[in-house]
Amino acid sequence: MSHAIRRTATAGAVGVTLAGAAALGLGGYFVRQILTPALGAEDETVLAVGDGTITLQRTPGSSAPGRYGLYWQAFSGHARVGAILHEDADSVTRELLGVDTGTVVPGPARLNGYFFPAPSTNDGTSLEEATYDGPLGAMPAWVSEPDRPHGDVWAVLVHGRGASRAEALRAVPLLHDLGLAILVPGYRNDVDAPSSADGRYHLGLSEWRDIEAALAYAVERGARRIVLFGWSMGGAIVLQLLDHSAYADRVVGVVLDAPVVSWRQVIDFHAVAHRLPLALSHTGQRLIGQSWSKVLGGVSMPLPIPHTDWIARAGELRVPTLLIHSEDDDFVPYGPSRDLADARPDVIQLETWQRALHCREWNVDSERWRSVVETFLRARLDATGPGAATE
Repeated sequence: MSHAIRRTATAGAVGVTLAGAAALGLGGYFVRQILTPALGAEDETVLAVGDGTITLQRTPGSSAPGRYGLYWQAFSGHARVGAILHEDADSVTRELLGVDTGTVVPGPARLNGYFFPAPSTNDGTSLEEATYDGPLGAMPAWVSEPDRPHGDVWAVLVHGRGASRAEALRAVPLLHDLGLAILVPGYRNDVDAPSSADGRYHLGLSEWRDIEAALAYAVERGARRIVLFGWSMGGAIVLQLLDHSAYADRVVGVVLDAPVVSWRQVIDFHAVAHRLPLALSHTGQRLIGQSWSKVLGGVSMPLPIPHTDWIARAGELRVPTLLIHSEDDDFVPYGPSRDLADARPDVIQLETWQRALHCREWNVDSERWRSVVETFLRARLDATGPGAATE
């Protein structure tokens, strides 16, 4: 081989190596964004506040039907926003149902599904602050232990990525009316909970241990049967809990709202949304599944993405599950939920919403949400009967 050919071959090899390194770096960066805890941005704009009304700049969120929570100044203020009264091409005027904390003024705000101000539900339900011992230390929770016929049944409500426990409060009035004890736990990397060693989300692959500790707390306080709720990544956590937890045999029903049932498809969805090649998404997914992933992926443990694909693992599911999801979900795609329900119609009941975006099904139609969840839960409580779970 001539010197010129050797130089060309060497340059080509270096180019391939550099391209591979760049792909690894970009793939690692992309996936790190998904693994990094962050509160949602104040991406709505309050234009005016009137007597019982509020006018917002028109966006897909501000123009959606239903009832919502409005936050501002880093969650220091909270108001409840209701039906649309008037709208045009630029603005939407809605009912201002109540201001719970702070003062609403024109400016940036966040409109989301947290209709109730933490930890109240404005209906007399009492939720008390509590802590439980988790793998990383003391974990925060809200708890309600009613002396009711179904007091041995505990509902454990798991919030999603970048969310707070307040996300789960929409389910509390129904659960209280049914006489269930209620536990709303936190988990690692919440703003008020211990952080993991790397400060990253692990897509449910470690967080389930914190929720298992919450189940241990419930069992110590008399829980014989457990109903699990999960929103978004909370759904992924619940599914890992069912796979690994010593308390899984006590779970008699699962309600998942806009859940992540396949992280592979969610990560690909976001790659496409950001106009990134799927090859980059797949590189990042492979990267965080490796034992050396801490170097580029920034995580302290391998995160095997195939282990989070419950469509591929559908045959392993055993617990009756109500799956609620909106077709226009802009964060966790609806398709995987549909595919999972199609794969296991004997175990999974799918209820499809429209115009609810992500985790706002209750907000768009709270009466329907309550009806389908209540029907599902009553069937599960009747099917299992008192004391059906093991001691």
